[in-house]
Amino acid sequence: MKQSAWFRDSYRHEVLGAQHTGYLSRLKFLTRYPIFLLGFGPPIFRSQAIDATSGVIDYWSFLQVGWLSLIAFRAINRLVSAQPILIPKQIRSILWLAFSLGLLFLASAAYSPSHVVSAAYSVLYFLTLICVTEFIVDVYRKPPNWVECLFQLRHVTLFLLALVVLLIPIHPQSVMTVTTVAGVRLTGGTVTSAPLICPIIAIISAYSFLHSLESRGSAFLLFLVGLGGTLATWARGSEIALFICLSLVVMAWARTNQRTASAVISGAMAFMALAVLAAGAIGGGRIWNTFNKGQSVAGIESASGRTEIWAFVVKYCLAHPQGMGYVAGFRIVFRQYFSLKSGQTLSQLGSAHNTFVDVLAGAGWLALGIYLIMMVKIVKLAWRFAKRQSGLASTLDRSSLHGIRCSLVLLVFCFTYGMGATELSAPLRAGFYILYIIIAIVLGASANMLTASRANNLPPPRDISVSKGIEL
Repeated sequence: MKQSAWFRDSYRHEVLGAQHTGYLSRLKFLTRYPIFLLGFGPPIFRSQAIDATSGVIDYWSFLQVGWLSLIAFRAINRLVSAQPILIPKQIRSILWLAFSLGLLFLASAAYSPSHVVSAAYSVLYFLTLICVTEFIVDVYRKPPNWVECLFQLRHVTLFLLALVVLLIPIHPQSVMTVTTVAGVRLTGGTVTSAPLICPIIAIISAYSFLHSLESRGSAFLLFLVGLGGTLATWARGSEIALFICLSLVVMAWARTNQRTASAVISGAMAFMALAVLAAGAIGGGRIWNTFNKGQSVAGIESASGRTEIWAFVVKYCLAHPQGMGYVAGFRIVFRQYFSLKSGQTLSQLGSAHNTFVDVLAGAGWLALGIYLIMMVKIVKLAWRFAKRQSGLASTLDRSSLHGIRCSLVLLVFCFTYGMGATELSAPLRAGFYILYIIIAIVLGASANMLTASRANNLPPPRDISVSKGIEL
């Protein structure tokens, strides 16, 4: 009983004390939790991507690997020197799945067309998981303000977007593309993926605005920045994923009380009325063509040719259940199968244009199964704690709830966006690290809420001296 009471009282003192410390300075936060530094990528200032499977690398490649290695080695050092702790089994099971997936990636190097590349990317995957594990262990001891974690993630994406905007007048072809179908598109090039970071800015800002987590003026302005950036990318997958996630944020906010529900219903009706008027004035066909960038029906049905790639991967993996080899396999096998010219850019031949299909291509059906189970368990865990826990203290409750709820929406965005993109599935891309930062926030906040709920559910300590009749 004494030990249980000590655990409860010490946890409340440490955790709730951490919640009252306020926000850290930006530099202090990034040095305290360097996993957020991975979100920068770091940015690469080159005109075209380099295909590592062809043996061509440059000093930017060394910078990317060195950036991850430096942060990962710091994480290893902190894990080695840290006192052992017992992470909740729900979190441990997810980490075990993640490391098992890494073992499959590493094993795929044995049959990959480029053994070295697949093995190297597998090592980079493990280094990322080590950073995630160290973050969970660190915040399990002394939780941060989880709302601040969301804001710092937004700061990282805002910095990347600022770099992209600065390059437009200097070297526009490195961050923009001109196509006959969509016109001028803000892609972000090798600096970052604009269709990924802009919606993240909009989602966090919209959530912050509705829940008054910061100045509503600043939140609304940043929401407009994220929304405008998303529209400038002309990426349908990004736009659809953002619309879905904003709808989730608004519907969840509407459930807070009857007044907000009435406001949301009124706003939805007004939006539908405006949409009908706009369709009548502009023309439904014109709006449809604008949304689809003037693409043909065949192009829309094939998802701009993506379905052909997915069919090829599924057919190949039915004959070869182990997959093609992590990262390198698809790039080489796909190029050879379709006899593509080696001079084409990496984005044209090195991507399955689907995160889940890319995992399947890399290490086969078992890897895809583990990946899906892992992501389902993460979403299930986040959903469990997204609901208000009456047993938690209000300060911990507010920070953790907002952190998990917004992160859950961000996960939904990543999964929806990942249906048409693959920067979330392989290291050395900012999108890959951003996804695992979001996962780290979910797992860290969930671990804290698990421990807090257990601490609050412990029975009150018995006064042993009174029960034995000892006078004080």
